[in-house]
Amino acid sequence: MWQPIFPAWDRRNRQVQMNNNLFRILSVIGLLAVNVDIWAKGNVMAGQQKSQVCQACHGSDGNGTDPSYPNLAGQHASYLRQSLRDYRSGARTNPVMASFAKTLGDQDIEDLAAFYASMKGLEDIQIK
Repeated sequence: MWQPIFPAWDRRNRQVQMNNNLFRILSVIGLLAVNVDIWAKGNVMAGQQKSQVCQACHGSDGNGTDPSYPNLAGQHASYLRQSLRDYRSGARTNPVMASFAKTLGDQDIEDLAAFYASMKGLEDIQIK
């Protein structure tokens, strides 16, 4: 077996490698913990049940009952989640939406976003 000329250097090198590995592992764990939102999934069926109040303005099919109400059908889940969170926190202002959003928990928002995102509606426009 190979014997280092300076044993202290070999121990130091192993310690540095262990510290680097520990840093990598903790970095990955930290990234996963910070991006927990990526892993959160809403339940479409639960979202459908929770959407009863929303349907008064946004329609049972996710399309607004009046041109002043936005269509939610097919909208991106990430956009819907962020919008509801912003209404809830007050970062986005609309008295009607704020009053509804303040009653929603995080899972309610996930479920509603999943439900409306699962509907047919938003489509990419092809430029010809």
